[in-house]
Amino acid sequence: MNDVAALATNAGVNLSGAGKRARFTDSMRLLRHPDFERVYKKGRRHFAAHMTVFYLLRERGEGWRVGFTVGKILGGAVARNRIKRRLREAVRLQWPGVCIPADVVVNPKKSVLKIEFADLENEIASVFAVMQKSLGKRTQ
Repeated sequence: MNDVAALATNAGVNLSGAGKRARFTDSMRLLRHPDFERVYKKGRRHFAAHMTVFYLLRERGEGWRVGFTVGKILGGAVARNRIKRRLREAVRLQWPGVCIPADVVVNPKKSVLKIEFADLENEIASVFAVMQKSLGKRTQ
């Protein structure tokens, strides 16, 4: 397994690798519309100050899969891409070490652009802690 693939394994690995840039692989992301819809309809939600997070325990697979929905209401393409970059980096830095198979959809508010990155990172960390606690009860 090469270095990049080793960094990107989705088995509860810390994505903040030294050297080469760690990134989300397709196995770590929600990519298909039906997956997003399933999380919205069947999952639970957690409301935070700057985002709403939907999450659902999966029957198969390992590790988390994360998707972001940033609609046109949040601004033009530049603003939306900036929101997605900030969220991806905050999630990458706070990636949970627990291997609970779950799908997560982050739906940000426009205020994500204005808050300090450290505050965004703390909010993502607290959301992940709430989800792990909630999903941990369901797997036991």
